[in-house]
Amino acid sequence: MSRACGANRRLGKRVLALLGASLLIAACGTESGGGATQGGFTPPDLPALRKLGTPEGSLNVLAWPGYAENGSTDPSVDWVTPFEKDTGCKVNVRTFGTSDESVTLMKTGDYDVVSASGDASLRLVAAGDVEPVNTRLVPNYADVFDFLKDKPWNSVGGKEYGIPHGWGANVLSYRSDLVKPAPTSWSAVFEPKSPYQGRITAYDSPIYIADGALYLMRHQPDLGIKNPYALDDKQFQAAVDLLEQQRGMVSEYWSDYLKESQALKNGDAVVGTAWQVTVNITRSEGSPVESVLPSEGATGWSDTWMVATKSTHKTCAYKWLDYIVSPRANAAVAEYFGESPANRKACDLTADRSHCDTYHAGDAGYAARIWYWTTPIAQCLDGRTNVRCKDYGEWTRAWTEIKG
Repeated sequence: MSRACGANRRLGKRVLALLGASLLIAACGTESGGGATQGGFTPPDLPALRKLGTPEGSLNVLAWPGYAENGSTDPSVDWVTPFEKDTGCKVNVRTFGTSDESVTLMKTGDYDVVSASGDASLRLVAAGDVEPVNTRLVPNYADVFDFLKDKPWNSVGGKEYGIPHGWGANVLSYRSDLVKPAPTSWSAVFEPKSPYQGRITAYDSPIYIADGALYLMRHQPDLGIKNPYALDDKQFQAAVDLLEQQRGMVSEYWSDYLKESQALKNGDAVVGTAWQVTVNITRSEGSPVESVLPSEGATGWSDTWMVATKSTHKTCAYKWLDYIVSPRANAAVAEYFGESPANRKACDLTADRSHCDTYHAGDAGYAARIWYWTTPIAQCLDGRTNVRCKDYGEWTRAWTEIKG
């Protein structure tokens, strides 16, 4: 299983900076905590697969790290091999470190399925790189929590474009032996007088601007930010200013979670935004790392397995969709990665029987505290019609300037 590729990340940023607002208004959905409304755009008229055929013998998977483990990271963590044995579909896995990478890589036509977060899924739909899915061909879809189905990041115009996989928050992680008292606010990473300056980690993606905007929602309410992905000129500049101020305090901008884990282990970083899998792995290797969902809430993800329009292995693709959200596989992935599973029956199969309680599986109220990644567009996602919001191309250009 390969790790995140910096070269592809940089290529993705250049491409997306050129595309800018012409991303076919690919993020016409908005989340306000758990609630959502779907904006209007017309995706290419593509059919869903009508019936399964004979497995083609091969499947190319594009996935977030931890979603399609084949034993190469840890011999005891392998849910690809059982799938291969059961279906005869030989799986090739490539991982990516940011949603921008996934969007760029899907345009090559080299992949059959992708695990897409909300800041990528509708870009893929609008570009015609993924097609609607026939959920009747995915028996395990029936057991997916209802509050994950037919959402703006996985459905358009009443058509499902994928199978929900798992969800979670971008948590605040910290070295419990070095960060005291335990933080409860994102102030630990954003306030200029933070005692941890020079040892802070931050996610390396333009979408991280939303983390700054989320912080400002609570701490500068006069800005009037209602949705961290819907920022007018003044609001956007405030978020950019905050991140430019933070830049001097950041020791590590990360997209490879293993690199962040190493920084936390050796003490180069002691606090910052992280995925729960980073916390889990770092802790399992002996470092005292904890995590918290801060008082301001957090950005996060609700991921969807999607089928590539150009896939030549669609029977294997559908078998993968059904397998990876089956109770046992979904439990294994959710527990390893550190997220809530999509399949309600997975909660009976986790090794840690308290896992689903810990990660609030099925808890729509907890989910309401998370602002799921969404691609910003000029049409403000918070419903405003009298002002233009900054689109993703502008976020990308600003991020390049923030990092210097």
